[in-house]
Amino acid sequence: MVYSSYGGLGGYGAFPPVVKNLLIINGLVFLAQLAVNLPLIEWFALWPLGTRFQVYQLATYSFLHGGVSHILFNMFALWMFGAQIENTWGSRRFTIYYFACVIGAGFVQLAANYFSGASWHTIGASGGVFGILLAFGMMFPEQRIMLLFPPIPMKAKYFVIGYGLLELFFATTHLQPRVANLAHLGGMAAGFLMIMYWRGRLPIKPRSGY
Repeated sequence: MVYSSYGGLGGYGAFPPVVKNLLIINGLVFLAQLAVNLPLIEWFALWPLGTRFQVYQLATYSFLHGGVSHILFNMFALWMFGAQIENTWGSRRFTIYYFACVIGAGFVQLAANYFSGASWHTIGASGGVFGILLAFGMMFPEQRIMLLFPPIPMKAKYFVIGYGLLELFFATTHLQPRVANLAHLGGMAAGFLMIMYWRGRLPIKPRSGY
């Protein structure tokens, strides 16, 4: 858990519309899970290919969570880093970016399940959140954030690099077998490609309006 040193908690300290709506929708879906969890998991979680998989699950899985700590961590990070990014980019670009990261993470998880033979479902907004974290580190690399555990100030670029390496370590060692670490990295990778695309650093150039 971290605090941003720019203008207090959560960057600008505001709730721009897309971040606010994502927080509300995720909260409402989590309440629905508490009431009727199993049907929602069966219909809207991301299932491996060849099981209950449906294309729409590449987006809907991001609105489901596995417990209070899961949703609180994701929503806190979404608010803290996402507010500053949305206020900088605008709501349209932020929305495109967020769901590109969610879907990119979903594709990576589908591939991981396919090659590993895993049969369990995937839920959580972490793919989008890790994409936002990557964007924050690229857009505000020198901004200092304060870790709470332990209380160490750190530049955003180093925090993002360190977090990415930690996810890679967990993904390759299988120390967190039921955590979709590769999906987290997939969200970061999708975010990196989107930013490079918008900056004109890829062979495919962005269209006007992006």
